[in-house]
Amino acid sequence: MGMETTAEAPVPVRTVLQAVGGWIGKLGRIWVEGQITELNVRGGTAYMTLRDPVANMSVRVVGARGLVEAGGPAVADGARVVVHAKPDFWVNRGSFSLSAIEIRPVGVGELLARLERLKQTLAAEGLFRPERKRALPFLPGRVGLICGRNSDAEHDVLQNARRRWPAVAFQVENTAVQGRHAVREVMEALRTLDADPEIEVIIVTRGGGSMEDLLPFSDEALVRAVAAARTPVVSAIGHEQDSPLLDLVADVRASTPTDAAKRTVPDVREQLQLVRQLRDRGRRVIAGGLDRETAWLGHVRSRPALADPVREVERQAEHVDALRDRTRRCLAGALDRAADELSHTRARLLALSPAATLRRGYAIVQRDDDGVVRSAADLTPGDPLRIRLAEGRLTATVDDLHPETTDEHDPSRASR
Repeated sequence: MGMETTAEAPVPVRTVLQAVGGWIGKLGRIWVEGQITELNVRGGTAYMTLRDPVANMSVRVVGARGLVEAGGPAVADGARVVVHAKPDFWVNRGSFSLSAIEIRPVGVGELLARLERLKQTLAAEGLFRPERKRALPFLPGRVGLICGRNSDAEHDVLQNARRRWPAVAFQVENTAVQGRHAVREVMEALRTLDADPEIEVIIVTRGGGSMEDLLPFSDEALVRAVAAARTPVVSAIGHEQDSPLLDLVADVRASTPTDAAKRTVPDVREQLQLVRQLRDRGRRVIAGGLDRETAWLGHVRSRPALADPVREVERQAEHVDALRDRTRRCLAGALDRAADELSHTRARLLALSPAATLRRGYAIVQRDDDGVVRSAADLTPGDPLRIRLAEGRLTATVDDLHPETTDEHDPSRASR
C-alpha cells in the first residue's frame, strides 16, 4: 500500500528507506544469472558486480569468500554464473545489493542446453523458416558492416569485396564482438544501419573463437533484432564449424568473412566474362538465324516461279489459250450437233405435218362445227361442208352418200 504524503505532511527519509527495505525483503531468495565483473576478495568476504549480458545494468553482490573458492577457477572476472541470493537493502546507506548464498559457474554443457532450448523456441515461432528469408540484391549500392575494430574479419570483408567490385561502398560500424558489451553494441549498430535507407545489405561478422566468445551471437535479443530487421542480413560468425543462432535467423549464412564478401558483392571479372559469353552467344544465335533466313531466301529465289516469273506467266497463258481453244471446239461441236438435231427434227416435223399431206393431193373435210369428217356415215344429205386443200379452201353440200368402206390403198377410189 502506498504512503499518503503531501507537501505539508512529508515523511522522513528513514520512513521511506524502511518501507523500501520492507518491500525488497518480500522478494525472498532468488536465482540470478549474469556476468562477473570487478571481483574483489577482502578478508572473508567477496565483493563483485553482476552485470546483465545484454542490457547496461548491474547489481552489487556480496558473499562469503568460501562461495568463490567453492566455484573454483571458473568463478572469475568475465565468467557467467548463476547466483542464489537474498535481496538486501541497506537502510542506513540507501543502497541495494544481493547477499550470495551459492554461486554456480555456468558450464559449457549447461550453455549448450540453454542454447538448444532457445533454438527450439525460436524455431517454433518460425524465425528460422526458409520462406521468410530474403534474397540479397545483385549489386548493393551500399553495404553495412558490423565487426570488431581493426579486426581480421573487417580486413577480409573489405579487401575481398573491393577486389571483386572496386566501386562498392561500405559503412563500417565497429563494435565489441565478445564480452559483456557485445550484444548491446551490435544491436545498436544494427538499428543504426537498418534505419539508413541507403544500406541494402548488412553483414555481421567476426573471426573464430571459443564457444564462450561466440555466445553474444546466440543471444535471444540479438537474434530477434536480426529477424525484425528491414534490411537483409548476412551472418559470418567464426569458422565453418561454428553455428551461433544468428546464422539460423540471418537471411544468408556465410561460412567465413571472406565468404560473406563473395556472397554479397559480385565479381566484376566474372560478370564481365558472363556478359562476353552472353554477347557471343547472342551473336551466334543472331548469325545462325540470319544464315538460316538467307538460305531459305536463296532457296525460294531459286524456284522457277521466282527465278523466271515471265516464263511461268507464259506457261499459264499457254494453258489459258489451250483451254480457250478446247472450249471453242467443244462449243462448236455442240452447236453443230444441235443444228443437225434441229434439222432432223424439222424434217420429221414437216414429214408429219398435215400441210405436207395436203400437198400430196389430199383434202380435209370439215362440218360447220369444225368437226373433221372421218366417215360418210357421219353425214346426211344436205350437210354443208368445208374442204381444206393444200392451197385454198372451198365449201360444198352433201348430195349423195356412199357409206361403203373405201380401199385406202386404191388411189383411184381415194381421189374420188
